Formats: sequence, structure tokens, C-alpha cells
Amino acid sequence: MSIYISMMDVKRNETPHRHGICLCLFCGLPAAGKTTLLKALSNHTTLMGWTTWSLLYDDLIPQEAFTEVCMEAKSQPHHTNPSQDPSSCGSDHEVHQRCMALQKQDLPATLQAPHSQEKILFLLDDNFYYQSMRYEVYQLARKYGVGFCQVYLQCPTELCVSRNRGRAVPLSEEVILEMVKRMEPPNPLKNSWEQNSLTLSSCEEFTNHNLQSLTTLISSAFDNPLSPFQNDTEKREMDRQSCANSVLHQADQACRRLVSKAMLTVREKSISSEHLSSLAKELNKSKARVLQDLRKDVNCGLFISPDDSIDTGRAVAHAVILFDRELGEIMSAVQQVSE
Repeated sequence: MSIYISMMDVKRNETPHRHGICLCLFCGLPAAGKTTLLKALSNHTTLMGWTTWSLLYDDLIPQEAFTEVCMEAKSQPHHTNPSQDPSSCGSDHEVHQRCMALQKQDLPATLQAPHSQEKILFLLDDNFYYQSMRYEVYQLARKYGVGFCQVYLQCPTELCVSRNRGRAVPLSEEVILEMVKRMEPPNPLKNSWEQNSLTLSSCEEFTNHNLQSLTTLISSAFDNPLSPFQNDTEKREMDRQSCANSVLHQADQACRRLVSKAMLTVREKSISSEHLSSLAKELNKSKARVLQDLRKDVNCGLFISPDDSIDTGRAVAHAVILFDRELGEIMSAVQQVSE
């Protein structure tokens, strides 16, 4: 979302690290309690002397736009482009106007004073259901050398649906159920960039202990800002593209072997040359779709290993599993036709 960039547009004060600034995002299902906790935390941190800015997605994008696009997203593949997902829906013009309005507000004077000791906290309230969405915020924090952390509110679907019914403008139950299918909770064991994460249950009311856990998490992020990217953008981009091409090549080779094996199996069943040609085209189309999705996932940083490189083995295995599943469905259809 462009709002993240607008609120962090402080390049005029670039320093290697900003120990006094932190981005903390809240993710979870609709009605999981994110906004309630965010407001309580904001009040708590204000009393601690921190300057806190809350960016609530629901205040930026109209609810009806969310419903509209989320329903359209049901027909999209599991990993779609974030710009096509519900979190970035709504009239582009309206969203841009709201972002510009926020950008024109007077930012805290401490943003213009890099040596200030004041702590400035940005709280981002959105569903952030794909890890790729959260990774974009992480990249932004790293770009500016600020602290980063995330909070995942775990809440049973039934409770979210029940709470949603009590809202002044509730979402449809179908929207929430669709979000459940797409939710990718933080996974620190798999993604090194998600190490500074906290999972809280929101089944009960939030306690002072919850707030204390959150302030501990955020304090750690303040004290350990991310290392900004070095000025080697061109080299990094070349390395990334080289690695991505290697991943795609290996995945392509593995999928080709599966296609060859499938075609040999079909030929043994005396299927007509017309059906064989049609099958080959269908399998190649399926392979192309899988490889296209793999490229998007690699570019979104979905296969980052602990050393901040691309985990080639995991990326290739992921693509092969998806293609093998589609291949099985196509082969089943062919068998039914041949019978």
C-alpha cells in the first residue's frame, strides 16, 4: 500500500540507523481484535512518552470496496499479486487522495531531528494475510534502517464471525471465510525476517500482561534497528535475477521430467495422436503457469533462507509439488475420456 511509503517519506533525514523509529504491524483475520489492541497499546505507549502514529486500514479504504474485491479474488490463484488482493482494493483515486492527505499532515518534529532521543512508533493495522504483504513493510523498514516487528492476533473463525455481526458495518461472512483460506501467519522458523514477531490469542480481553509483552517486543525493535541496504542496488538486482533464473531453470527441468513420464504412461494406453497432442499442450500450459507463479513468489521473497539468500531447494520443491498436483488432475481427466 502506498500509505506505508507516504508515512515513511523522510529521506531528507537519512542516517545509517534510526534507533528512535519503529514500524510495528498487526495482522490477523477481520474482527480478530487488531484495532482494539492497537488503540490500547497506543494509549499505553503515549503514557510511556513515545510518539505513536496509528495507521488504520479501515480508515483509509471503504469497507464496500474490500467486499467487492475480496469476492473477485476468490477466482485468483492462492498467491496473487498483492495489488490484486483485498488489502489493496478500493478506488485508486480515493486511496491516493487519502494517502496524500496524511502525507500533508505535520509529521513529528523529531523526524526532522535525527539526533533526537524521542521514540516514534508507527502502528500499522491491516489483515496482512499474505507474508509477501508483510515482507514489503519489512523491506521498507530495512531501507530506512528503522526497527521492525509484527503482532499476529490468533482468533477462532467462529469468534471473528460473531464479533463481526456486532459491527456497525459488518463484512459478509463469506469475506471472512475467504480470508481464513488465505491467511499465512508469521513463521519465524521458516522466515528469518519474521524473527521479531509475537502471537497473541484474542479470545479473551487484552490484559496488562499483553501490553507489557508488546512493549517488550517493540523496545527490542527500537534497540535493534534493521541494517539498511547498501548502495549496491544494481549488483544485488543482478544477483537476485541470476538466482531466480537458476530456480526457474531447475524447476522447469524437474517439471519436464514429470511431463515426459506422464506422456510415456499415456502412450502405453493406445490413446490417439490427437489426444496426445492436446494433453501435451495442456501440460505445458500448466507448467508455464506454475513457473510464472514461482517467479512471482521468488521476487516477493517467499523463499528467503536464514542467511538472507534464496532457498533454491525449497522453492523448486514447492513448484514441483504444485505442478504434480495439477498434472494428476489433468491425467485423471484424460483417463476418464479414454474410458
